[in-house]
Amino acid sequence: MMSAPYKALSALLSQILVAYTVELDCEFERRILQTQSRSARLSLVIWLNLLQFVADGPVSFRTLAARALTAEAGITAWLGCLERWGVVELQPGKRAGFGSGRGIRADWPVRLTASGEAAVRIWPGLIPEIDARWSRRFGDDATRLRRSLEVIEQQIDLELPQGLPVAILKLPDFGPRKSPAEGGLPLPVLLSRVLLAFALDFERESQTPISLCANAIRVLSDDPIPETEIPKRTGCSEETAGIGWQHKPYIIVERDPARGRGKFVRLSEAGIKAQHGYYSRTRDIEEKWKKRFGTATKELRESLTALLKRGELSDGLKPPPGTTRAGAQTPALGRVDIGPAALQRRRDLVIQTEAFVRDPAGTLPHYPLWDINRGFGP
Repeated sequence: MMSAPYKALSALLSQILVAYTVELDCEFERRILQTQSRSARLSLVIWLNLLQFVADGPVSFRTLAARALTAEAGITAWLGCLERWGVVELQPGKRAGFGSGRGIRADWPVRLTASGEAAVRIWPGLIPEIDARWSRRFGDDATRLRRSLEVIEQQIDLELPQGLPVAILKLPDFGPRKSPAEGGLPLPVLLSRVLLAFALDFERESQTPISLCANAIRVLSDDPIPETEIPKRTGCSEETAGIGWQHKPYIIVERDPARGRGKFVRLSEAGIKAQHGYYSRTRDIEEKWKKRFGTATKELRESLTALLKRGELSDGLKPPPGTTRAGAQTPALGRVDIGPAALQRRRDLVIQTEAFVRDPAGTLPHYPLWDINRGFGP
């Protein structure tokens, strides 16, 4: 594997965004478990990208897609999940295609259920609370981070969503910026938009999505490793880190010659080329950003790097007692019982969280992969 002289700026942004998201998600779960809602595992990104736009009352599917800056086809799967989990309602009663996103019409109203209403009452107050917690915890480093993010975000010439899109492959296109620049945006919005702007610059020059380059392709080489090692090396969930059809051109899958079972994976020639391209393109983009955004780019790298070295980052990643990441047995989204899948995901979350706490800089993902099975969390 080609060694990078330093982490890509997008990787630093990703690691801090995931750290913030994990901390907020755990506090959200702790609070919502005190209600009757079944939405305990919903993640911040689904609030930023979708649920905030129905918080004040029902809106049509077409209007929701427009407010979310997402093509209608892009949010049907999200809505299908939220419907199945009992967070939103599209039509009274069970419709054809219930919980899948199939057959949703543009004029259908999207409304919150009682469970969804309980969830959306928490996020508006929780986000500024976590922002303030980070300001107290990190002091000048947090101030420098916010200042550099604001300088860059206010010069981005695209109309971007508040949260990083839930995308496994290529990112969607976004139109020219229409909304005026504003100060005081929440930290996760600033992190998400600046990371997304970097990712879009990357994908304009790369046929391989940054989500693949920064995760599986980055941690593989021409020496085979067990497929089960990939989640550990990327910091992503078992589901999002698993080798799938999207990896096909870039990897070679082999059987363990000693045991005759179990999958081993290594990079193909195309994968090695994509890995080299990832390192060179991210360096080139950062150099262009230094010319475009001036000293804010350097200050952004320095502040992100400083945060990742702070022991307080691990403190924030320690989950509150009673939450899934702390090892508590909680139902899956929309369920009241605790099934085998929920137990396995709890084990995976505990393992991932322990790694994050032990070594944030070494284990947090280099690009977020939001997992539907985790309420769109990391």
